[in-house]
Amino acid sequence: MRATLTSEFRLVDGLRTHTRRSADPTAPGTPPVVLVHGLAVSHRYLTPLAETLGTTHPVYVPDLPGFGLSAHPGHSYDLRQHVAHLLAWLDAYRMPPVCLVGHSFGAEVAAALAVARPGAVRALVLAGPTSDPTARSRRGLVGRWLVDSLREVPWQAPILVRDVLDARPWRVAATVAHSVRNAVEEDLVRITVPTLVLAGERDPIVPPRWRAQVTRLVPDARLVTVPGAAHNVLTTAPGPVAGAIRDLLVPTLAR
Repeated sequence: MRATLTSEFRLVDGLRTHTRRSADPTAPGTPPVVLVHGLAVSHRYLTPLAETLGTTHPVYVPDLPGFGLSAHPGHSYDLRQHVAHLLAWLDAYRMPPVCLVGHSFGAEVAAALAVARPGAVRALVLAGPTSDPTARSRRGLVGRWLVDSLREVPWQAPILVRDVLDARPWRVAATVAHSVRNAVEEDLVRITVPTLVLAGERDPIVPPRWRAQVTRLVPDARLVTVPGAAHNVLTTAPGPVAGAIRDLLVPTLAR
């Protein structure tokens, strides 16, 4: 069974912002799950996970400024600007504390938001978090992405190409620069909420040493590795990922 998703637009901090969302489930008290996409993509590649999680939790997938169906400002937002916009988005939706799921560069945004406003986050998922210090350069990160493209399932390609064209290649390149300039470790050690570090077994962008380091740096974190998956684990393994997120939320509901 999969949830039905709908699109809506709201003016957030002066910017027309698109959100793909599920209907609220019938069970009261289930925390919302907010999915934050990576630097070259949008809500589209997160749809399989949103449809799977949406059967038990209200799920929201906003497009960050300049990506997907959200308005395209004339400059590329850096990490802190994305955090500020996402905080304004949470306020616009009057969200209770959420489970924040960030993928790739979105994990950097999610980590920084959890530090900036810990009361807004009930639990945190860092999925395929960038960027590994051993490849923290444009050349290093792009090189690993090229390796990953050979490991991903082919049906994703049209979705990813459309997202890059929507965002414009210059914006993607600028966001890569923002990512490699971000010392994510400084945020990781300050996270105070229960955290799941999640990665695909075959993810070359987030190799085993880096995912283990991320897990050690976050004070209350555990690691889940999804067998057979590459970097886009949220797209290609929505069932196991949804199960891991639900497991994370069960203890937090009792707090």
